[in-house]
Amino acid sequence: MPYESNHIMTQKAKQRLAKLQEYVYRPIAGLEVEAWVTKEPVPFAERMSGRHVRLQPGDKWGELWDCAWFHFQGTVPKTAAGQKIVLLIDINGELCLVDEAGTPRQGLTNVSSEFDYSLGRPGKRVVDVSAAARGEEAIDLWGDGGCNDLFGHYRSGTLKEAVIAVCHEEARQLAYDLEVLIELVEQLPDSSARKAQVLQSVYEAAHLLAEINEKTVHLAKERVARDLVKKGGDPVLTVSAIGHAHIDLAWLWPIRETIRKGARTFSTVLRNMEKYPSYVFGASQPQLYQWMKEYYPQLYEEVKERIREGRWEAQGAMWVEPDANISGGEALVRQILYGKRFFREEFGKDMKVLWLPDVFGYTGSLPQLLKKSGVDYMMTQKLSWSTYNTHPHHSFFWEGIDGTKVLTHLPPEDTYNSPAAPRSLAKIEQSYLDRNVSEHALMLFGIGDGGGGPGEEHLERLEREHNLLGLPPVVQEPSLAFFERLEQEASRFQTYWGELYLEKHQGTLTTQARNKWYNRKLEKALRELEFAASLQLVLGESPAAYPTARLEEIWKEMLLYQFHDILPGSSITRVYDESLERYAKLLGEVRAMTAEAYGRAASRSGVAAGETVLFNSLPWERREWIEIGGSWQYVQVPAMGWRELKQAAAEAPATGLIAEELRLENERLEVRFAENGSIVSLYDKAAGREAVQPGTEANLFTVYHDDGDAWDFPRDYRETIAGTMTLESRRAYVSGPQAIIEQVYRFGESTLKQTIRLLQGDDLLRFDTEADWQEHGKMLRVAFPVAVVSDQVNCEIQFGVLKRPTTRNNAIEFARDEICAHHYLDLSQPDYGVALLNDSKYGHRAEGGVLDLNLLRSPGYPDPQADRAEHRFTYALYPHAGDFIQAGVYRKGYELNIPLTPAEAIPVTVDGSRAADIHASRPMPLISIDHPNVMVEAVKKAEDSDHLIFRLYETAGAGANGGLSFGMTCRTIEETNLLEEPISLLAEDTNQICLPFTPFEIKTIRVQLA
Repeated sequence: MPYESNHIMTQKAKQRLAKLQEYVYRPIAGLEVEAWVTKEPVPFAERMSGRHVRLQPGDKWGELWDCAWFHFQGTVPKTAAGQKIVLLIDINGELCLVDEAGTPRQGLTNVSSEFDYSLGRPGKRVVDVSAAARGEEAIDLWGDGGCNDLFGHYRSGTLKEAVIAVCHEEARQLAYDLEVLIELVEQLPDSSARKAQVLQSVYEAAHLLAEINEKTVHLAKERVARDLVKKGGDPVLTVSAIGHAHIDLAWLWPIRETIRKGARTFSTVLRNMEKYPSYVFGASQPQLYQWMKEYYPQLYEEVKERIREGRWEAQGAMWVEPDANISGGEALVRQILYGKRFFREEFGKDMKVLWLPDVFGYTGSLPQLLKKSGVDYMMTQKLSWSTYNTHPHHSFFWEGIDGTKVLTHLPPEDTYNSPAAPRSLAKIEQSYLDRNVSEHALMLFGIGDGGGGPGEEHLERLEREHNLLGLPPVVQEPSLAFFERLEQEASRFQTYWGELYLEKHQGTLTTQARNKWYNRKLEKALRELEFAASLQLVLGESPAAYPTARLEEIWKEMLLYQFHDILPGSSITRVYDESLERYAKLLGEVRAMTAEAYGRAASRSGVAAGETVLFNSLPWERREWIEIGGSWQYVQVPAMGWRELKQAAAEAPATGLIAEELRLENERLEVRFAENGSIVSLYDKAAGREAVQPGTEANLFTVYHDDGDAWDFPRDYRETIAGTMTLESRRAYVSGPQAIIEQVYRFGESTLKQTIRLLQGDDLLRFDTEADWQEHGKMLRVAFPVAVVSDQVNCEIQFGVLKRPTTRNNAIEFARDEICAHHYLDLSQPDYGVALLNDSKYGHRAEGGVLDLNLLRSPGYPDPQADRAEHRFTYALYPHAGDFIQAGVYRKGYELNIPLTPAEAIPVTVDGSRAADIHASRPMPLISIDHPNVMVEAVKKAEDSDHLIFRLYETAGAGANGGLSFGMTCRTIEETNLLEEPISLLAEDTNQICLPFTPFEIKTIRVQLA
């Protein structure tokens, strides 16, 4: 007689497994449940302050985002003596059980929570009471609940379950035995003897379980035991597994809920570590740890103990897991600086691995930032989400735009929520693109976003899979141990150069434009404040007056808002309501602090109180128009210095302004408009050439249908034009040194007012824009067809420039249609070019000779109000002779984003010994550089001393030897890494050095004042 078919045997085993899982828990008594409901979380001491309700299963207790303290009471029946007792609790939301002092003990998740069920079930409802009950034990538990599931969804707001139950432990163990073996069978080839033998065993076990009771469970467990003890031979691939719980600091829930998600997750991890001695877990983001320290100090101490033990790995080198496209260069430095300092100060750990599993692309300047911060490795998996092309490696060296390389690994399972099941290990072995040169791969297992990380199911599977014949062996260990092992193989790895572009989520470069506007403004405002405060120190102010503590607080809050679901625009409405309110307050505070610092610096430099002084924080002299008190003046202000307004006047350029209905003109440029408001000609008088392609329209506002969400818009959106904004009015006039055309447009329910201006003697055409955007499912873009031929566009990114193709010759170019740039996008041929500058935009496109800027989007999910608001932003065109380097385009970008800053001198008592060295009649620059391509990105006081820190970088992608002069005598001048740790002594008792730069190199200089 033939054997039964594999399919029927497998199905029979699965059916019995499902019945067995139902048998594991048997409710024996209900719990009495009370809850006190509030709109926002309240501490344990105030747990009975809300609306009181008594609940039975099925009773409603709350609406979305409601909070409640639950009280569960009951008695274990006497008849349960000697049996394993648990509680089964499901509030159709998230719950954190606490001890008698209110310290989190265990997180629970409703079984109906949204999740990718292909990775397992997210529910956590089991609470251990006793391995062998005495009977009549009292149950008295409190829990802090939230009326939302893992992903912010409302799940009826009712109590689903609250019971005392018997756990049939051997049946629970057998269920995991069968699950692992059945799935092993499904991963093995039909020709495998191992498959045939295991399948026969589980099939026979299924027959034994025709009736499920203690006896049949025991017999079935004996039947399959022999298959679980068979070991693999010498491994060709070993999988390093680490427990993981990716926690978005805001996304489909507000920040306040993240704090509670952290407590639920961390407490669950701690309980599972007590039950599973081999369990190793890791968590990133110092911001999350800081919240635990502030809100749950006892929980935090338990975490610290596990870190000391080595079973909990503090991961990541950044304050949060930030967006890596939009965040500014100095902000990324501070992410690393504050992130590494936190882990070092709190845990004594030096972070060597950048942990960014979920961000939407990776800037080409990141490898240098990592290496110059002592970070040797990087882990991500998001590139697996790309739509068109598969990234060619899982283990490789990533080389940045400056030539720095960092060892990088992408877990081959392509998820950070691995179920740690046999299929996980099989997929890793089958999918690992570098298995020909590597014997090691990483697996991140668990459930994130408040789901408690790994559940018992993950850990039970791993105990059976450790060295199970038919699967690659798996070992639980910290990720650092994995990377150190991977590094031993790295001589055979390939190198990937440039940015790591994600072929997905390009909409995040534009969505939530107001947040992005504030981010840019606050980044620049913090730069200005640190420069102003540093200037005070040089002029004799006490180092104690430097606002170190407050600056750190502001920086860290801004870094929080650069989290990869906040700054990119992919969170719910409440997240942006709250962040916009905080951004406005922070920006106002920083600007006020800057005005005071500049005012005090002015007074210390000898300026009379009440006089206006102009400050220039950029490292080149500026000659430009400035409006103060309604009056325009043409001024000259030295590099990295200042000048009293009444002494700053410079000879103004010759006048020649014209503002007519269809024409603007100054001495450098002539602009002609069409009747619809678009630009049909931009003639560069100095170069004697036209900058706009003949027969085209520039600055035409095109509206596209956009049925995407916050992350994505259709790749073929250009085929679905909804229309163009219609010009309703135009006004041309000359105002002081400005030739202006004001144009008002309308589309649907939206209006846009644009003030297009040429300043006297200027070579920049500026577009100051105010928009009231009220469309749904639309995208607003503006394009400039320029008369330049180049197959590459120059895109400013953090600390450098990335050249990207303007062609669409292959699948990679096709997929990278939307691109990120910061201050500018420039199209240049050897003799001429045009730059498109901006003050707050990041989404661009460049094809052929067309430069395109993504201005606004209005997707409906997850924020149905996204971008439906009033906006203001500025962009500008800069036609120039020569290429973008010869034309100094980067300087134009900085000038647009960092204007001259006027301040009134504030009376101070000058008692510093250095105060007399610098005065208003001869304002020496704080630092001067004799090379045009070297930029000073930051000037600040050192974190741990009274030194001054200067951060510089080469902007053109070429070597540079820059002579640096400081506006004060320096006792020592040192080079440091990005953490401000000294590398080498450059000079002593001087104020001048020569500093060499390689292309796009970042250098940090530490100066001790004499």
